[in-house]
Amino acid sequence: MLSGTGLVAGYHRGQRVLDGVSLELEPGSITGVLGPSGCGKSTLIRVLALLHTPEEGVVRLDDHRVDRFRHAAPAALRRQVGVVFQHPRSAADPRHTLRRIVSAHLPAKSPPQETDRLAELVGLTPDLLSRRPHEVSDGQLQRACLARTLGTDPRYLLCDEMTAMLDASSAATLVHLIRAQVHERDRGVLMVSHDPALLAACCDRTLHWEELARPT
Repeated sequence: MLSGTGLVAGYHRGQRVLDGVSLELEPGSITGVLGPSGCGKSTLIRVLALLHTPEEGVVRLDDHRVDRFRHAAPAALRRQVGVVFQHPRSAADPRHTLRRIVSAHLPAKSPPQETDRLAELVGLTPDLLSRRPHEVSDGQLQRACLARTLGTDPRYLLCDEMTAMLDASSAATLVHLIRAQVHERDRGVLMVSHDPALLAACCDRTLHWEELARPT
């Protein structure tokens, strides 16, 4: 289980974005969090992914308390939590090909076939792998970013408004891929969004932000 309890976090002293937020994420299920833009959903994901240190509260990854590590969490723990961000063009180096993006988190000695496997898993055809971000659509680039995240084989996958920049067809494809990952790899998935229809279509349960933000 990945959990946060009583999380307090912000980016400037005295300005809290999270104020007593608690959430539990279990393997083998998709949990949705519904809330308006600016409520703190992205900050919650960054805290759970060990990318932002909370001022107060506890983050546990299976049997380990991980909030105390700050930015020095062991790689073996950090790789258990993967993130797919909202803006794929901000999350990918424009100088790199999709092949290099997909393979970015693989071990250095991984065979080329592993990159091909990840690309096929997310529906990227071989001809796309030689292209750079400006030569592909937002949906194709987001698939590459998802494949890159899956390269660490994370136990928990955190999706931060993952489909917000995509058309309906591309969004539906990514949701299908995420659901397949839950069933095949027993991953725990957190999807945050301001779109109730999206969360209703893909999540096993959906929580409203107000349910999480009560002080504990």
